[in-house]
Amino acid sequence: MILLDAGPSDWVLFFGHFHPVLVHLPVGMLVLAFLMYFFSKEQNEGLRQKSVATIFLWASLSAFISCAMGWALSQTGEYDEDPLFFHQWLGISTGVISAALAYMAKFWSDEKTMMKLFKPVLWVSLVLITITGHLGGNLTHGSDYLTAYLPQPIRGWVGMEARAEAAEGGAIIPKIDNIQQAIVYQQLVQPVLKQKCWSCHNAEKQKGKLRMDTPEFLMAGGEDGVIIKAGMPLESEMIKRLLMDASEEHHMPPKGKTPFTEDEIAVLQWWVQHGADFKKKVVALPADAKIKTILAKYASGTSATEPYWSPVFKLSISEADEDDMKGLRKLGLLVNPAAKDQAFLEVNAVNAHGLADKELSELSSVQEQIVQLKLGQTKVTDGFMPQIADMPILIQLDLDHTNISDKGVVALENLKYLESLNLYGTQVSDAAILSLAKIKSLKRVFLWQSKFTEAGVAKLKKMRPGLTVDFGFKGKWPLEIDTVKVEEKAK
Repeated sequence: MILLDAGPSDWVLFFGHFHPVLVHLPVGMLVLAFLMYFFSKEQNEGLRQKSVATIFLWASLSAFISCAMGWALSQTGEYDEDPLFFHQWLGISTGVISAALAYMAKFWSDEKTMMKLFKPVLWVSLVLITITGHLGGNLTHGSDYLTAYLPQPIRGWVGMEARAEAAEGGAIIPKIDNIQQAIVYQQLVQPVLKQKCWSCHNAEKQKGKLRMDTPEFLMAGGEDGVIIKAGMPLESEMIKRLLMDASEEHHMPPKGKTPFTEDEIAVLQWWVQHGADFKKKVVALPADAKIKTILAKYASGTSATEPYWSPVFKLSISEADEDDMKGLRKLGLLVNPAAKDQAFLEVNAVNAHGLADKELSELSSVQEQIVQLKLGQTKVTDGFMPQIADMPILIQLDLDHTNISDKGVVALENLKYLESLNLYGTQVSDAAILSLAKIKSLKRVFLWQSKFTEAGVAKLKKMRPGLTVDFGFKGKWPLEIDTVKVEEKAK
């Protein structure tokens, strides 16, 4: 009979996750004792020694309990053994030194010769706390957690690579001067994974026994198998988890982390669909209209405005009914929070392109909470626009690649908070200029590949100075080429 290793028990893992909570207690106590010893008045020497001794005693006890919880947490197998080894033993050493300081403060306070050791040991304890905490930060957040957001001038002085500028919605949009020659993984995919995945899947920490910081580890997968199946994005676990509803347990990134934007997911799907190759350039991959739009943003270094700073978020609204949200999810819609710890909702039809007006009418149950509505590529028509017009706090509306026309835009004129409107690839024409101009809160409208003309765009800009109109590139788009022939020539 072969006995299989069942791994650590649930109780061990349960208590292990209390380590991040408990670990700050001994740290705070040690720092407090340090400050009390060096900054309290010497006239109260007896009281000082007694107080410091008590604090060090409790600091040592809490340190040992924290170490035990840390050991339990290490049994998950998610952390690199080398930094874990040093973090573990430095933590234990901190507990031992805390106990020694408690003993010295209580029993050696009257022995001047012995108390000469107290200050050096106290300084050693402070150094140990600092190093142990730093290693813990490396294990939890990655080795660059202290420098990830270092301001640009300082990055330049120390020779660090400049950070890509972040768009309002948190998406990294690095400007790429020659988009055709950009390496898809290195310049489009990797920056996103680095920002949103590497903190949990790196050399020091491998949640789910998965590393994503190198191509080799990314393709190797984790404890549940491979996460990328080249040519099959919807069969790839990485993509599937990104497209899950945020309320689901296995949705990635987990709650509290910055979610992927729709553009970022689209680029990942595109990369996986065409082989998940780590060396191919943009010019070698076929690009549909949607991808070309996203690539245009990289070429210009701009992105769609995400409404995270709208005055809407200062309003107090009631929460949507959970049963109503479950009903929408059954239709295939993603219904996720649009703001942390608030009732605002984002509704996205990225997984439900077949929905039409009849099914979408169910949105009336949560229309008081919707701030972002993304219905791109659905079968929505002008007939549904009056219902959208009844959404009182709608900020962002995406209707790209739908059959919306000028008649539908008329119904949106009185939306009070609408800031971003995506009409890319629709039948909307110059006849909608007056309606768009009437939406006073509108800051950005996307009209690329619509029926709008350049003259119409110029007229709209004149009527609404300050409105950003995204009408695509002027002249020949650099990706309008036969990518198959380019690959054949390269061979």
